[in-house]
Amino acid sequence: MDLADCYKKVRQRTEQICWPLQTEDYVVQPVVDVSPPKWHIGHVTWFFETFILKPYFMGYQEFNPNYNYVFNSYYETVGNRVIRTDRGNLSRPTVIDIYSYRKYVDEAMQGFLCGQISDEVKELLILGFNHEEQHQELLLTDIKYILGHNPLFPAYSTSYVSPKVDAVDAGFIKMDEGIYEIGFEGEGFCFDNELNRHKVYLNAYEISPNLVTNAQYLEFINSGGYHDFRHWHAEGWDWVNTNKVEAPLYWHLIDGEWHNYNYHGLQVLNINEPVCHISYFEAYAYASWKGLRLPTEFEWEAAATKFSWGKAWEWTESSYLPYPGFAKAPGAIGEYNGKFMVNQKVLRGASEATSPGHSRVTYRNFFQTNLRWQFTGIRLAR
Repeated sequence: MDLADCYKKVRQRTEQICWPLQTEDYVVQPVVDVSPPKWHIGHVTWFFETFILKPYFMGYQEFNPNYNYVFNSYYETVGNRVIRTDRGNLSRPTVIDIYSYRKYVDEAMQGFLCGQISDEVKELLILGFNHEEQHQELLLTDIKYILGHNPLFPAYSTSYVSPKVDAVDAGFIKMDEGIYEIGFEGEGFCFDNELNRHKVYLNAYEISPNLVTNAQYLEFINSGGYHDFRHWHAEGWDWVNTNKVEAPLYWHLIDGEWHNYNYHGLQVLNINEPVCHISYFEAYAYASWKGLRLPTEFEWEAAATKFSWGKAWEWTESSYLPYPGFAKAPGAIGEYNGKFMVNQKVLRGASEATSPGHSRVTYRNFFQTNLRWQFTGIRLAR
């Protein structure tokens, strides 16, 4: 692996994602879950400065000591930080300042990567690449939320191409009962939450080869699914009524016709595409309405080679918990995944916003049950 080339490609893609933005787009934070694009650009730069350059590059001079407070996300080990809800209040550093910071760190990293790299630092670098790829996906989802909640519904990019997913006519895939191995093994990178590989027993089950489409989800809406408590968890029913939810995020009923905001702007809803941007509550309610259920993450992984995935992350019925033998790494890096293993559901697969080559069958994404800004969809099981 050419580490310098990998670094350059990862960093360039982040800037390519931000290229269509105007300066004003960089600073908006409509809700707590969405970070301003300029914060993402600063944070991933801070990651390389904090975990690579400062401890391992002799003579490196920190760009600005105050940036540790501004761009630390959740690493308690590294020190205090701006709370997440206040990221949108940071008019300074400016977008120009942050790009200057990025250029400064990139030049230092190029010098660092010309030298001998130990195995320990190589692991940190690869984690840094994967970390930035995660933020590339977050950038795309956050940009969509920012522009999709602007009353003018501006397009992000008219040249954006959404991947096509062809539906399969075949019925449910039958999976035998038995013992299956779950978790990452082999060469290459994985996150710590994909370890350790272990055995699980699964009863016989069936899983759909297709994601639920907008047309199918419309049937749920038109049947009064959002107004029938029988299909919802108690917490989900409270969420629907408190927030007056009537449809997936980004759906708008205009003159009796459903429209959907995407990267091209506000468009007439494509009923053949997989339904997207729904909460776990909605996914569960839809499955209940169909007399079916969501797969567990183990059922999903055991069957994943038999169907295609990648248009939307898929809610599972599994809580986000550690695998047997899971151990957090010492120091700040140990805060990467383990501290979030509570009150979340596992998402499997990948989405159209996932960085190329970033996902795999064992990848475990995770979100809270009420969140919808991520590209999230439904695969049914029985």
